[in-house]
Amino acid sequence: MKFIVVTPPEFVPDEARLIEQLFACGLDVLHLRKPGSDAEACAHLLESMPPQLRARTVTHDHFGLCEKFGLQGIHLNARNPHVPPSWSKGKQYHTVSASCHSVDEVEKMKNVADYVFMSPVFDSISKQGYSSAYSADELCAASMRGVIDSRVIALGGITLQKIPLLGTWHFGGAAFLGDVWGRAGHASFAANASELASALHEME
Repeated sequence: MKFIVVTPPEFVPDEARLIEQLFACGLDVLHLRKPGSDAEACAHLLESMPPQLRARTVTHDHFGLCEKFGLQGIHLNARNPHVPPSWSKGKQYHTVSASCHSVDEVEKMKNVADYVFMSPVFDSISKQGYSSAYSADELCAASMRGVIDSRVIALGGITLQKIPLLGTWHFGGAAFLGDVWGRAGHASFAANASELASALHEME
């Protein structure tokens, strides 16, 4: 299962260094999500990262950054719902991913995206009051129908203890925000990331 981390919406101190630390701990893909931030600020963060880590980074905004910095791909969301007409998805290093908030939306977006985020699977850690959108029965049913598969990434309230459940439902990986960045500046930051990476990769 893939280990994906979404950046905090706001820039944080030493963010580039913390991102490098996450990759060193086993991170597979970083999703750069800074709603409200301009392209220049996002470019500054990317410039602070080694090229080999940019190639494993997906941007949620300012899609022109993908070509400029050799990023892995782009992510569709409510702010940017469409693939740009000039987008060259055929290139091997370009991926398209998308945010989905229902089983029906997952089924639809899997036709146009390489992989999708399905959320919130559990009650969100980073967004207070953002509760799970699915019951265990709904997730089991979606898994049995093949809607949830290796191209569907669970997002929302994921912790180390919940990873085995994701395997039961046949998710292809998990995306983290609150459980990872809530530890920034603490000694547990790297240790937690390493544990998450090990638990997910062991389920492949």
